[in-house]
Amino acid sequence: MKRILSYAPFLLLAVTAIPALVLTAARAQEEPQGTGLQQDAAWLNKQQAALASLKAEDGWQWMEGGLMWRRVKGDGTGEHPTVRDVVRIHYRGTLTDGSEFDSSYASGRPATFPLRGLIPAWQMAVPQMGVGDTIELAVPADMGYGPRGAGPIPGGATLFFTIELLGIVGR
Repeated sequence: MKRILSYAPFLLLAVTAIPALVLTAARAQEEPQGTGLQQDAAWLNKQQAALASLKAEDGWQWMEGGLMWRRVKGDGTGEHPTVRDVVRIHYRGTLTDGSEFDSSYASGRPATFPLRGLIPAWQMAVPQMGVGDTIELAVPADMGYGPRGAGPIPGGATLFFTIELLGIVGR
C-alpha cells in the first residue's frame, strides 16, 4: 500500500497536466496565424489577391472550386492518368511570397504518388495532363491543405505548383 501511495503525486500529475497540455496544443493550432485580426485579414486578402491576379490572357484556365492551371510544356496529347493511377512526377511547391515548401527537384529524384492520396487540386488537375506535360497550378486553400495547413504550409495558404508528369506507373 505504501508503494502505491508513493506514486500518487505522479498519477495526479498525469491525470491533470497531460490533458491540459493536449488542450493547449489543440487550441494553439486552431488560432489563426498572425498577431491580430487585422493582420490575419490582410494575410488572407493577399492569398486571394494572388489568385485574382492570374489572367486568361496569360494562359490560365479555371476549374471547379477556383483551381487555376496552365500548360507550360507539352500539348496534352500524351497518355492521361486517372485518379486511380499512381503517377511519377517532378514538382515544386511555393507559397504566395515565392518561398518553396517542397520540391522533388531539390532531391534530384522524381516522386511517385497514388493520385487518389493527394490534395484535391492535384486530383483534378493532373488527369488533365498528358505524360510529358508540365503545368503550373494555382491552388486556393480549400483545394489544398485548408484552414489547418500542413507542416511548413500555414492554414489558409494559396499554393503554387509546377508539376511535370513523367509517367504513369504500370502503363
